[in-house]
Amino acid sequence: MSRASRLAGPGDLWFLPLGGTGEIGMNLNLYGHDGAWLMIDLGITFADERLPGVDIVMPDPGFIEAQKDKLAGLVLTHAHEDHIGAVPYLWPRLQCPIYATPFTAGVLRRKLRENGFAEDAEITEVPMSGRFTVGPFELELITLTHSIPEPNAVAIRTAAGTVLHTGDWKLDPEPLVGDDYDEVALRRLAEEGVLAMVCDSTNALVEGESGSEGEVRDSLTELVGGFEGRVVVACFATNVARLETAMRVGEAHGRHVALVGRSMHRIYQAARECGYLADLPPLVSDRDVGFLPRDEVLLLCTGSQGEPRSALSRIVRDDHPEVSLEPGDAVIFSSRVIPGNEKAISALQNELVRQGIKVVTDRDHFTHVSGHPARDELAQMYQWVRPQVAIPVHGEARHLAEHAELARACQVPQAIVAENGTLINLAPGAVEIFDHVPTGRLILDGTRLIPDRSPVLRERQRLLYNGVALVTLVVDAEGALRAEPRLALQGVLDPETEVEVVLEALDALKDDMSKLPPGARTSDERVSETARLAVRRALFRAVGKKPVTRVHLIRL
Repeated sequence: MSRASRLAGPGDLWFLPLGGTGEIGMNLNLYGHDGAWLMIDLGITFADERLPGVDIVMPDPGFIEAQKDKLAGLVLTHAHEDHIGAVPYLWPRLQCPIYATPFTAGVLRRKLRENGFAEDAEITEVPMSGRFTVGPFELELITLTHSIPEPNAVAIRTAAGTVLHTGDWKLDPEPLVGDDYDEVALRRLAEEGVLAMVCDSTNALVEGESGSEGEVRDSLTELVGGFEGRVVVACFATNVARLETAMRVGEAHGRHVALVGRSMHRIYQAARECGYLADLPPLVSDRDVGFLPRDEVLLLCTGSQGEPRSALSRIVRDDHPEVSLEPGDAVIFSSRVIPGNEKAISALQNELVRQGIKVVTDRDHFTHVSGHPARDELAQMYQWVRPQVAIPVHGEARHLAEHAELARACQVPQAIVAENGTLINLAPGAVEIFDHVPTGRLILDGTRLIPDRSPVLRERQRLLYNGVALVTLVVDAEGALRAEPRLALQGVLDPETEVEVVLEALDALKDDMSKLPPGARTSDERVSETARLAVRRALFRAVGKKPVTRVHLIRL
């Protein structure tokens, strides 16, 4: 019997990632102990061109859903989409208690309200540095710094040992918004003894340190002072420190600041409710910026990743109801490029340049610092925590491997490189991978969740790359054609300039139909298949494409 098919006992401690290990995004981590599971984070990632018509991808929780009565709770480390974004879609399948700090809880409640679950989900707010119990797990939040307020590591204490799950973090000496990282708590945990540290690997390939939000503020203040037209700062809405920086920069240069994009307003309101972004000049509405001199406007915009429905993309397409840009204006990209978004971002920036708008990125000026630890910060964390085992997560394969090597160089006795679905025994005995469980991805396709291996997606990809051909046939009971066949094509050729190709395909169809023996002509299946293959072959000979071909057969 697979060990994953039973529950961890009182002396067992297991770790099982179902998302976010071997990839960046859609984090889902499970810890098993004493007959229960603890989930940490439940996030999404964003789809690329390989999934046409899809925006959101999330881990398949099937393994834990099948034993949700043993799921003691879900702890959220912070409010980024790749850590909480799947909760509104997957919580109805799990229906477990949720634990989060006030800011994360505020952001989540807004998301749940949009999906109609705000009243159903049980959310317990935990104060910063709070201690609480979830099933057999004794938990302590340890404050770190990141690119969003209230990021937490989670110290997981059990009878079988203690694990530090870092979540996303960095060591920012000047975070601007929120508390400093809690070095004292980390050192205290090390004195107790840490069996394993499950740690962020995003920047394991980056030398040095990630840099400070305070340095970015100084740099952006200098940069904006050099522009005379409207200035747009495009950044992640969740980077509350960057939002505050933009407001302070606007204040320093006598510019009125407006938020543009729904998520900007959502995060701003959640931050204000939790006491952040206080003592700042009042914002102006995006409806009013058109009445202000252009050199007195600074816009905070969503869309730094080139998302087609974001505020910045709509502005560039002249599709935004309130805001427009003109030659001489400037757009500052104050964010990193998420892998997979390079083409969309490049297209957006090129269009801005075509319109005479100045584009500034982190290649041109110091406009952004990462929220994840570079190698010197990782080494410092290992020196403080001194775990017996390092388990890198939140990274692609090369990030995990490099992180493991760094941990060994920091004198960590053991480092395990895992992937989604690997069940790791932390206690008792040897720390090792001892089983694997099925994993997968779910796709938000419109309003429904479907597996990423769904035939719906395979068919859509075929349609995207090959087009579609629809044949209409009218035949009598003996299979003789009673009307000229019709052929409708989409995404295959230009029917106005390539009429001959259509006619040749129809001639091939009629020729193959005429060769059918009398018995076959009475079979709808044989007639339809003959017509389908004839048209598909003719189109392949003519244009080198094999479109998805369907036959609409009408028998009189």
